[in-house]
Amino acid sequence: MKLFLDTADIDEIREIAGWGILSGVTTNPSLMAQAGRGDYKSVTQEICYLVQGPINAEVVSLDMDGMIAEAKEIATWSPYVIVKIPTIEEGIKSLSRIRKLEVNLKHLCEGCPKLGECDTAIDKSRNLASKQGIRTNATLIFSATQALLAMIAGASYVSTFVGRLDIAGQDGMQVIADIAQIKRNYDFHTENLIASVRHVSHLLEAAKLGADIATVPYKVIKEALVHPMTDIGLQGFLTDWAKVAPPG
Repeated sequence: MKLFLDTADIDEIREIAGWGILSGVTTNPSLMAQAGRGDYKSVTQEICYLVQGPINAEVVSLDMDGMIAEAKEIATWSPYVIVKIPTIEEGIKSLSRIRKLEVNLKHLCEGCPKLGECDTAIDKSRNLASKQGIRTNATLIFSATQALLAMIAGASYVSTFVGRLDIAGQDGMQVIADIAQIKRNYDFHTENLIASVRHVSHLLEAAKLGADIATVPYKVIKEALVHPMTDIGLQGFLTDWAKVAPPG
Protein backbone atom coordinates (compact mmCIF):
# COMPACT_ATOMS: atom_id res chain seq x y z
CA MET A 1 0.00 0.00 0.00
CA LYS A 2 1.20 3.49 -0.84
CA LEU A 3 1.17 6.18 1.82
CA PHE A 4 0.15 9.77 1.07
CA LEU A 5 0.16 12.69 3.50
CA ASP A 6 -3.08 14.68 3.75
CA THR A 7 -1.90 18.23 4.33
CA ALA A 8 -0.75 21.48 2.75
CA ASP A 9 1.77 22.16 5.54
CA ILE A 10 5.24 22.28 3.97
CA ASP A 11 7.06 21.53 7.23
CA GLU A 12 4.97 18.38 7.82
CA ILE A 13 5.59 17.21 4.27
CA ARG A 14 9.33 17.87 4.48
CA GLU A 15 9.59 15.86 7.73
CA ILE A 16 7.64 12.79 6.57
CA ALA A 17 9.27 12.83 3.13
CA GLY A 18 12.58 12.57 5.01
CA TRP A 19 11.46 9.24 6.47
CA GLY A 20 11.57 7.70 2.99
CA ILE A 21 8.05 6.25 3.21
CA LEU A 22 6.01 8.94 1.46
CA SER A 23 4.64 8.31 -2.05
CA GLY A 24 2.43 11.38 -2.49
CA VAL A 25 0.32 14.17 -0.97
CA THR A 26 -3.34 15.17 -1.10
CA THR A 27 -4.45 18.77 -0.67
CA ASN A 28 -7.74 20.62 -0.98
CA PRO A 29 -9.00 24.17 -0.42
CA SER A 30 -9.74 23.46 3.26
CA LEU A 31 -6.19 22.19 3.91
CA MET A 32 -4.78 25.22 2.12
CA ALA A 33 -6.84 27.48 4.37
CA GLN A 34 -5.64 25.60 7.48
CA ALA A 35 -2.05 26.16 6.33
CA GLY A 36 -2.79 29.84 5.82
CA ARG A 37 -1.85 29.68 2.14
CA GLY A 38 -3.79 31.06 -0.81
CA ASP A 39 -1.09 30.62 -3.45
CA TYR A 40 -2.29 27.17 -4.48
CA LYS A 41 -0.07 26.84 -7.54
CA SER A 42 3.25 27.72 -5.88
CA VAL A 43 2.48 25.58 -2.80
CA THR A 44 1.60 22.61 -5.03
CA GLN A 45 4.79 23.05 -7.03
CA GLU A 46 6.88 23.20 -3.86
CA ILE A 47 5.25 20.00 -2.61
CA CYS A 48 5.97 18.32 -5.96
CA TYR A 49 9.62 19.33 -5.57
CA LEU A 50 9.80 17.81 -2.07
CA VAL A 51 7.99 14.55 -2.81
CA GLN A 52 8.65 13.82 -6.52
CA GLY A 53 5.44 11.80 -6.58
CA PRO A 54 1.68 12.24 -7.08
CA ILE A 55 0.39 15.52 -5.61
CA ASN A 56 -3.36 16.14 -5.61
CA ALA A 57 -4.77 19.62 -6.22
CA GLU A 58 -8.51 20.26 -6.34
CA VAL A 59 -10.69 22.26 -8.72
CA VAL A 60 -13.23 24.69 -7.26
CA SER A 61 -15.62 24.98 -10.23
CA LEU A 62 -18.95 23.17 -10.04
CA ASP A 63 -19.75 23.03 -13.75
CA MET A 64 -18.17 20.78 -16.37
CA ASP A 65 -16.65 23.54 -18.49
CA GLY A 66 -15.09 25.19 -15.45
CA MET A 67 -13.69 21.91 -14.13
CA ILE A 68 -12.15 21.06 -17.50
CA ALA A 69 -10.60 24.52 -17.82
CA GLU A 70 -9.14 24.28 -14.30
CA ALA A 71 -7.88 20.74 -14.94
CA LYS A 72 -6.04 21.87 -18.06
CA GLU A 73 -4.38 24.67 -16.06
CA ILE A 74 -3.55 22.60 -12.96
CA ALA A 75 -1.98 19.86 -15.11
CA THR A 76 0.66 22.35 -16.30
CA TRP A 77 1.91 23.01 -12.77
CA SER A 78 3.95 19.78 -12.64
CA PRO A 79 4.03 16.31 -14.22
CA TYR A 80 3.31 15.00 -10.70
CA VAL A 81 0.01 16.85 -10.25
CA ILE A 82 -3.25 14.89 -10.00
CA VAL A 83 -6.43 16.92 -10.55
CA LYS A 84 -9.11 16.31 -7.92
CA ILE A 85 -12.67 16.41 -9.25
CA PRO A 86 -15.77 16.22 -7.00
CA THR A 87 -17.91 13.15 -7.63
CA ILE A 88 -21.05 14.94 -8.74
CA GLU A 89 -22.86 14.79 -12.08
CA GLU A 90 -20.76 17.58 -13.60
CA GLY A 91 -17.65 15.90 -12.22
CA ILE A 92 -18.44 12.55 -13.84
CA LYS A 93 -19.04 14.32 -17.16
CA SER A 94 -15.70 16.08 -16.73
CA LEU A 95 -13.73 12.91 -15.96
CA SER A 96 -14.68 11.23 -19.22
CA ARG A 97 -13.49 14.27 -21.18
CA ILE A 98 -10.39 15.16 -19.18
CA ARG A 99 -8.90 11.69 -19.67
CA LYS A 100 -8.75 12.38 -23.42
CA LEU A 101 -6.87 15.68 -23.06
CA GLU A 102 -3.14 16.26 -23.36
CA VAL A 103 -1.05 18.45 -21.06
CA ASN A 104 0.05 21.78 -22.51
CA LEU A 105 3.78 21.01 -22.45
CA LYS A 106 4.68 24.55 -23.50
CA HIS A 107 3.60 25.86 -20.09
CA LEU A 108 4.60 22.83 -18.00
CA CYS A 109 6.23 23.84 -14.68
CA GLU A 110 5.91 27.50 -15.67
CA GLY A 111 6.53 29.79 -12.70
CA CYS A 112 7.74 26.96 -10.46
CA PRO A 113 9.92 28.40 -7.66
CA LYS A 114 12.07 25.24 -7.78
CA LEU A 115 12.66 25.21 -11.54
CA GLY A 116 16.30 24.31 -12.17
CA GLU A 117 16.71 22.77 -8.69
CA CYS A 118 14.32 19.85 -9.14
CA ASP A 119 15.53 16.26 -9.42
CA THR A 120 13.22 15.90 -12.42
CA ALA A 121 14.72 17.88 -15.30
CA ILE A 122 12.33 19.78 -17.56
CA ASP A 123 12.88 17.36 -20.48
CA LYS A 124 12.01 14.43 -18.23
CA SER A 125 9.01 16.37 -16.87
CA ARG A 126 7.69 16.92 -20.39
CA ASN A 127 8.18 13.25 -21.22
CA LEU A 128 6.29 12.18 -18.07
CA ALA A 129 3.44 14.60 -18.70
CA SER A 130 3.16 13.53 -22.34
CA LYS A 131 2.95 9.83 -21.42
CA GLN A 132 0.57 10.25 -18.48
CA GLY A 133 -1.85 12.84 -19.82
CA ILE A 134 -4.05 14.55 -17.25
CA ARG A 135 -4.62 12.25 -14.29
CA THR A 136 -7.67 12.68 -12.06
CA ASN A 137 -8.83 11.85 -8.56
CA ALA A 138 -12.60 11.52 -8.08
CA THR A 139 -13.01 12.94 -4.59
CA LEU A 140 -15.75 13.21 -1.96
CA ILE A 141 -16.87 9.63 -2.53
CA PHE A 142 -19.23 8.14 0.04
CA SER A 143 -20.57 5.05 -1.74
CA ALA A 144 -19.23 2.23 -3.89
CA THR A 145 -21.69 3.14 -6.65
CA GLN A 146 -20.16 6.63 -6.85
CA ALA A 147 -16.75 5.02 -7.12
CA LEU A 148 -17.99 2.61 -9.81
CA LEU A 149 -19.25 5.47 -11.99
CA ALA A 150 -15.99 7.38 -11.49
CA MET A 151 -13.95 4.32 -12.47
CA ILE A 152 -16.03 3.78 -15.60
CA ALA A 153 -15.56 7.48 -16.44
CA GLY A 154 -11.79 7.00 -16.28
CA ALA A 155 -10.69 8.42 -12.93
CA SER A 156 -7.10 7.59 -12.04
CA TYR A 157 -7.98 7.51 -8.32
CA VAL A 158 -11.18 7.30 -6.27
CA SER A 159 -11.10 8.87 -2.80
CA THR A 160 -13.54 7.55 -0.18
CA PHE A 161 -14.00 9.67 2.97
CA VAL A 162 -14.25 6.93 5.61
CA GLY A 163 -13.99 9.19 8.66
CA ARG A 164 -16.94 11.29 7.61
CA LEU A 165 -18.95 8.13 6.90
CA ASP A 166 -18.18 6.82 10.38
CA ILE A 167 -19.34 10.08 11.96
CA ALA A 168 -22.59 9.76 9.99
CA GLY A 169 -23.11 6.29 11.49
CA GLN A 170 -22.19 4.39 8.32
CA ASP A 171 -19.43 1.82 7.76
CA GLY A 172 -16.71 3.61 5.83
CA MET A 173 -14.42 0.59 5.69
CA GLN A 174 -17.14 -1.52 4.06
CA VAL A 175 -17.22 0.98 1.19
CA ILE A 176 -13.44 0.52 0.78
CA ALA A 177 -13.95 -3.27 0.74
CA ASP A 178 -16.74 -2.99 -1.83
CA ILE A 179 -14.59 -0.82 -4.12
CA ALA A 180 -11.72 -3.30 -3.83
CA GLN A 181 -14.11 -6.10 -4.85
CA ILE A 182 -15.39 -4.11 -7.84
CA LYS A 183 -11.79 -3.48 -8.96
CA ARG A 184 -11.05 -7.21 -8.82
CA ASN A 185 -14.24 -8.10 -10.69
CA TYR A 186 -13.62 -5.81 -13.64
CA ASP A 187 -9.88 -5.16 -13.57
CA PHE A 188 -10.21 -1.38 -13.32
CA HIS A 189 -6.84 0.38 -13.23
CA THR A 190 -8.20 3.13 -10.97
CA GLU A 191 -6.46 3.23 -7.58
CA ASN A 192 -8.61 2.78 -4.47
CA LEU A 193 -7.67 5.57 -2.05
CA ILE A 194 -8.87 5.84 1.56
CA ALA A 195 -9.27 9.45 2.71
CA SER A 196 -10.61 11.22 5.80
CA VAL A 197 -8.46 8.91 7.95
CA ARG A 198 -9.09 9.81 11.59
CA HIS A 199 -7.05 7.25 13.54
CA VAL A 200 -4.49 4.45 13.21
CA SER A 201 -7.19 1.77 13.04
CA HIS A 202 -8.42 3.25 9.77
CA LEU A 203 -4.91 2.89 8.34
CA LEU A 204 -4.60 -0.71 9.55
CA GLU A 205 -8.02 -1.77 8.25
CA ALA A 206 -7.34 -0.17 4.86
CA ALA A 207 -4.13 -2.16 4.55
CA LYS A 208 -5.90 -5.39 5.51
CA LEU A 209 -8.66 -4.76 2.96
CA GLY A 210 -6.17 -4.16 0.17
CA ALA A 211 -6.65 -0.43 -0.43
CA ASP A 212 -4.07 0.87 -2.90
CA ILE A 213 -3.40 4.13 -1.05
CA ALA A 214 -4.09 5.70 2.33
CA THR A 215 -3.84 9.47 2.60
CA VAL A 216 -3.18 10.20 6.25
CA PRO A 217 -2.90 13.32 8.41
CA TYR A 218 0.50 14.07 9.93
CA LYS A 219 -0.77 13.29 13.44
CA VAL A 220 -1.95 9.79 12.47
CA ILE A 221 1.34 8.93 10.74
CA LYS A 222 3.22 9.92 13.90
CA GLU A 223 0.86 7.89 16.07
CA ALA A 224 1.23 4.84 13.82
CA LEU A 225 4.91 4.63 14.69
CA VAL A 226 4.51 4.78 18.48
CA HIS A 227 4.02 1.90 20.91
CA PRO A 228 4.86 2.15 24.64
CA MET A 229 6.46 -1.30 24.68
CA THR A 230 8.95 -0.16 22.03
CA ASP A 231 10.03 2.71 24.30
CA ILE A 232 10.22 0.44 27.35
CA GLY A 233 12.21 -2.18 25.46
CA LEU A 234 14.64 0.39 24.06
CA GLN A 235 15.22 1.89 27.49
CA GLY A 236 15.93 -1.58 28.87
CA PHE A 237 18.52 -2.25 26.16
CA LEU A 238 20.25 1.07 26.83
CA THR A 239 20.25 0.53 30.59
CA ASP A 240 21.77 -2.93 30.24
CA TRP A 241 24.38 -1.70 27.79
CA ALA A 242 25.38 1.13 30.11
CA LYS A 243 26.37 -1.48 32.74
CA VAL A 244 28.98 -3.10 30.50
CA ALA A 245 29.91 -0.46 27.95
CA PRO A 246 33.55 0.77 28.01
CA PRO A 247 34.01 4.21 29.55
CA GLY A 248 33.92 7.18 27.18
